Amino acid sequence: MQTPHIPQPQCSDSAVPPPDSPTFGRSADGTLPHAVRAGAGYAGDVSAQLACAWWQAGDAVLIDVRTDAEREWVGFVPGAVAVAWKQWPGMVMNAGFDDAIRAAVPVGKKAVLLCRSGVRSVAAAKRASELGLEAYNILEGFEGDLDSQAQRGHQGGWRMRGLPWRQG
Repeated sequence: MQTPHIPQPQCSDSAVPPPDSPTFGRSADGTLPHAVRAGAGYAGDVSAQLACAWWQAGDAVLIDVRTDAEREWVGFVPGAVAVAWKQWPGMVMNAGFDDAIRAAVPVGKKAVLLCRSGVRSVAAAKRASELGLEAYNILEGFEGDLDSQAQRGHQGGWRMRGLPWRQG
């Protein structure tokens, strides 16, 4: 039996409206997915699409700051560097964060930080910036915001946007 060819997801918007559309290039929240929002104490906030494009172009290192348990149970991005900000159980600060992120990001490259929903990655980006790195938070994180049923994965996020990820 022959193995089926499954194309790899690419870091681009899959449904881009025509350039003359008022929503051309904008995310569901009306922001431009390839714009950088200023951050207080770190380089800024970027969309998952822009972070993925930088990462695949070799301009940035993708750092997954979620816990080992989150990556194992919820999913992970192949090729991302796992540097937990906090660890399960108890969400205790990762004492090795500083050394690990310094080792992961070469001089002259950006660091784009991914967490569950884009909250922990802000704190991690601030710390990475204090260490001298050009660090960006990825808006919406891996799973996105809570929906009306208090569930993630349906409103934004790396996974919902069809960017590369695996489970298990």
